[in-house]
Amino acid sequence: MFKSTGAKTPEEYIRSIDEPRRSEMRKMHEFIISVVPDLKSFMISGMIGYGSYHYVYASGREGDWSVIGLASQKNYISVYVCAVTEGVYIAEKYKKDLPKASIGRSCVRFKKIEDVDFGILKKMLLEAAATLPKT
Repeated sequence: MFKSTGAKTPEEYIRSIDEPRRSEMRKMHEFIISVVPDLKSFMISGMIGYGSYHYVYASGREGDWSVIGLASQKNYISVYVCAVTEGVYIAEKYKKDLPKASIGRSCVRFKKIEDVDFGILKKMLLEAAATLPKT
């Protein structure tokens, strides 16, 4: 699903990306940690994850995942918002507010950082972070 990387830390991951994408990823990473500083960043499945949670499916399958993810893809940057409020995926909820992005259930894809409305993205990140149980 995601491009494999040998990076062990978010900083290693960002350093491994060629310019100009590296600068865009660094800016996005710094933005995310400034908005949701309590969500620890870590590497998961070839991308940067922020804030982890444990899931259990009805089948009994379970695991850990991040509530927010950041990945550099071949043609775009992806911000994953893996949270639902009131039965709606948060990313889909803001689709009309991000006309320059491609939105999937939990994914916001954009070709260049100038296409991002950081005010809307901030709302999405805060809403996602609020779905995590308080520890």
